[in-house]
Amino acid sequence: MSTERPTREDILRPIQHTSKGYFVVFAIAGLAFALFLLGWMYQLSEGLVVTGLSDWGSGGGVTWGLYIGAFIWWVGIAHGGIILSAAVRLLGMERYMPVARLAELLTIAGLSAAGFYIVVHLGRPDRMVRSIIGHFHITINSSPLVWDVTVITLYLILTTTYLALTLRYDITRLRDDLPNHFEPIYKLMTIGYTEKEDQMVQRMVWWLALAIIILAPLLLHGGVIPWLFALIPSMPGWFGAVQGPQFLTIALTSAISGVILLSYGFRYVYDWDHIIADDVFRGLTLWLGFFCLLFLWLQLQQNIVGTFAPPLDLAAAVSAKLSTPMYIVAMTLVTLVLIYTFAQAIRPAVFTKKRSVVAGVAVLAATLMEKILFVVDGLLHPTFDIYAAVPGSYWPSLIELASVLGTVSMVTMFFLLVAKVVPVVELHAVEHLQDTSRDDESGDGGERPEVKA
Repeated sequence: MSTERPTREDILRPIQHTSKGYFVVFAIAGLAFALFLLGWMYQLSEGLVVTGLSDWGSGGGVTWGLYIGAFIWWVGIAHGGIILSAAVRLLGMERYMPVARLAELLTIAGLSAAGFYIVVHLGRPDRMVRSIIGHFHITINSSPLVWDVTVITLYLILTTTYLALTLRYDITRLRDDLPNHFEPIYKLMTIGYTEKEDQMVQRMVWWLALAIIILAPLLLHGGVIPWLFALIPSMPGWFGAVQGPQFLTIALTSAISGVILLSYGFRYVYDWDHIIADDVFRGLTLWLGFFCLLFLWLQLQQNIVGTFAPPLDLAAAVSAKLSTPMYIVAMTLVTLVLIYTFAQAIRPAVFTKKRSVVAGVAVLAATLMEKILFVVDGLLHPTFDIYAAVPGSYWPSLIELASVLGTVSMVTMFFLLVAKVVPVVELHAVEHLQDTSRDDESGDGGERPEVKA
């Protein structure tokens, strides 16, 4: 572990220095996103018939597939990210302060990717306007999906406010070292700033964090979004009170995995060993294992209820899920990650940062597969299967599969661009690490200076 004391210059390095690798990664991500856009243009030209989706009923198949499954996956990553950041601030989890802003940025990027999926799945972007304006008084204002959009918008506003408040402090104090060509952005973000507002901002951020933690199980990925599925009794694969906590555990496992990957990437490229220490990865991996355990436990509850003397419709839905190779692969990946985190806890020598990254990738892949299968199986096995003579089937088309790569690339480019404009690690985190280093060097066993929010 590095004993080097972190400085302001460290967190400014991504802004001030651009390597060839930066342009290579940006070019690869841009190319992948462009390929998806070409596929989407083809879909706009020919219609949704080019996907693996079809009319539900006599045509077989499903109306929702990978697009909606990936939408839920991105929303989960986004919501879990802001919960993680809020917990760091609210509970004083000082160890994770260097990655709190990465989690906040992940929330904004994830919500953007999720919103993009809504536009893609509509078939025609103009329906975003035409459907709402022309039909609001008839159906839109009473649609459960309106609550979904409302909650996502609420959290986007909370996260943006949350992030903007903390950035004002950083930009003001680092302004002399920030690039002049972004001056209009910096002026806009620091309008009316005075040092007197710092204490008030700390309190505001704390209360925002509290609001996020409270709203998470009520409206976020533990509330409105799973209710859209869990309250439909005609879909036995969706119906049930377990969906709320199940969605929340998936959101947290996905978000922690995303933060592990981002933290490792920034640490590796910018030599941030002394900022994002090994203990951060070790702790994040242990939290990942804890939520993986909850995830598997809730899956077990669903499967036991669906296999021990269940109603016929539930038996059919659960039997179909358990016989699907995708589900078995997803649960195996999560189980292996859980085994690794237990081994790491028992024998710390098992831990390495690269293994934690592999665990994060495995969980992200598993949760994506689980969400796609959740959506598809829920539609393929309804209670009132009046079209049983026509076997339904679904497999994502190349355009749908490319959308996952496209949105991952979009999020990658988002972080590459943001890292050139504002610090992705808070100045408060560096100041806290500096204070801690001084205490360690002086051997002072007294109280540490108060950590700013």
